[in-house]
Amino acid sequence: MSIEDDVDLLDRVPTLRLLGIPALRMLAIGSEQRDYSSGDYLFNAGDDADAGYVVRRGAFRVEDGGAEVIAGPGDLIGELALIVAMQRPSSAVALAHSSVIRLARSLFQRVLESDPAAARRLRDELAARTSQIASDILIAGAKLNI
Repeated sequence: MSIEDDVDLLDRVPTLRLLGIPALRMLAIGSEQRDYSSGDYLFNAGDDADAGYVVRRGAFRVEDGGAEVIAGPGDLIGELALIVAMQRPSSAVALAHSSVIRLARSLFQRVLESDPAAARRLRDELAARTSQIASDILIAGAKLNI
């Protein structure tokens, strides 16, 4: 795939789309492609998280305790690892021959530093999501206390 193909794929990811095409181009140029066979682990719960992954081809099962999510082309796995150092709360395993674009946190942070407007858009989106989650928790808590 070309850099422009990677930019197009990154632009399909809602969180990354906020950054704009120039920032996505920098991410595409600085990222790396990794391929996985069926059954290979992208990462395991407890691993140090230093990157997020955009699924380019194939699918991954992301397991977090009893919960399971299937991530396919255009899905971002490990979004929070782009922003903060942490340990993986879940494991991700390839369900078929798959490939990802690996976005290192260090690269992501350099892109945000070089484009303050993109960083503000991302901050605003994350603040809105956090506010919505807090609201959802309050509503759920109120319903449980009935």
